[in-house]
Amino acid sequence: MQKITILIHCEDQKAIIASVTNYISSIDGNIIYLDQHVDADENVFFMRLECEFSAKNWNIEAIKTDFQAKLAAPFNMSWEMYTQNEKPRMALFVSKYDHCLYDILGRYSAGELPLEIPLIISNHEDLKAVAERFSVPFHYVPFTKDIKSEGEQKQLDLLKQYNIDFIVLARYMQIITPNLIAQYKNQIINIHHSFLPAFPGAKPYHSAFKRGVKIIGATSHYVTEGLDEGPIIEQDIARVSHSHSIEDFIMKGRDLERMVLARAIKLHAERKTMVYDNKTVVFL
Repeated sequence: MQKITILIHCEDQKAIIASVTNYISSIDGNIIYLDQHVDADENVFFMRLECEFSAKNWNIEAIKTDFQAKLAAPFNMSWEMYTQNEKPRMALFVSKYDHCLYDILGRYSAGELPLEIPLIISNHEDLKAVAERFSVPFHYVPFTKDIKSEGEQKQLDLLKQYNIDFIVLARYMQIITPNLIAQYKNQIINIHHSFLPAFPGAKPYHSAFKRGVKIIGATSHYVTEGLDEGPIIEQDIARVSHSHSIEDFIMKGRDLERMVLARAIKLHAERKTMVYDNKTVVFL
């Protein structure tokens, strides 16, 4: 049994769902999941569907060509099609914080994430031992103002060498360059505490503690040139009170960062996110 996932967005118009489902039926496919959304303000239609094929002569490239001619062109669709066996290849960028890295590698080792991790890139060597523990190649790429162009080129060379599909910044404490963002548009995922921009700086939890906040949170989003302003994938919060210490804030915050980033990675890897106009449509 072969399974494919199809993502579609286009101008909203009549008969899109009927045309797509009839087409899948006409090529002996069985739809096992379908969800759709219409952005009424923008008049844009979004759909995600999964279907199975039992035919032995099943050919994904032939289906793609046929789909483009019979559906995508007439409806002027933007679309993507993936087979179940196409696991995306993810690069991890890290610095010195290890909590997200350990969580991601643990989930990956347990088979919870439908992806491959061919390498880890870091601007420090502190987490090399963690990568070795999980048998993932580790590449130290210095990245400072003075050698930014050399660092960027080394990053791009490694990403190309390992055929990387998307990047996760697992608390990577450097600004991603515009060139890298452009080459991996909507394919770079970041995590940050939800105090931004209210409590910026090196010690946001200390600032929040002094203000007596009642909730803390974490946000995972796609990276754009606007710092921490990219399309949001996943968020969560935890309640805090006067009885919690700064250390409690930090611990709860790191727990949230782990969970929110892991969920965002899984949603992306399962092709359940679509980006449009700096927003995301997330199919659950």
